[in-house]
Amino acid sequence: MTICKPAGTRSEHPRTLTAGILDVDGVLLASPHERAWREALRGFAEPARFTTAMYQAHVAGKPRLCGARAALEALGVPDAAQRADAYAECKQKRLEELMDAGHIAAFPDALRFVQAVAALGWHMAVASSSKNANQMMRSIRLDSGRSLLDVFSANVCGRDLRHGKPNPEIFLLAAAELGVPPDQCFVVEDAPAGIEAARAGRMAALGVARLGDAASLRAAGADLVVTSLDEVAIDELVAGRLSRRPT
Repeated sequence: MTICKPAGTRSEHPRTLTAGILDVDGVLLASPHERAWREALRGFAEPARFTTAMYQAHVAGKPRLCGARAALEALGVPDAAQRADAYAECKQKRLEELMDAGHIAAFPDALRFVQAVAALGWHMAVASSSKNANQMMRSIRLDSGRSLLDVFSANVCGRDLRHGKPNPEIFLLAAAELGVPPDQCFVVEDAPAGIEAARAGRMAALGVARLGDAASLRAAGADLVVTSLDEVAIDELVAGRLSRRPT
């Protein structure tokens, strides 16, 4: 059973970085998740009320049922907890329709970033609460002929965990499967809940503000916030720092 709980206390920035953990939706892929959540609202609430800001604040990064309940509660839907299951099912059906129609793409800057980190000889993991993440990553083919999913040494996407973000459980599991201490990992996230989870797990937190939401990522505790992963100084990672490239 998934339990939605707040994250724990924040920790200090790690002194050594040797591995990366990346979220999927909004970091690696432009997926139709937000659209599916919005369009599935018909019959529950007015879809136009489901804004990008609401998605980022209440849904992004959370397990499906937690996100459904949080969205309905934020919209003031009566009996939100009882109706969350039905809303989550409608969202999943709509998402599968959009995926089948090809509404998935990789962010080019994310692919360049992953390749640059891999060139350092570092291991990386993908960690998403979405049970659709693996299917979406397999649909992205790289120049080498491999899928995007094949790039990663560990994959903890879609696991049935006890706690969802902002609890750090998923990131701690990723670090364990990489065989790397949590304080030697950096996490790349686009949602405040994910940033909070990284900090609660004593990991460095890199926020990607693709939706003009840099302020909320900083407020959540991100060590660095960028609008594109091309802005990250790869050579500084080796020195244990999340820094912006000189302009």
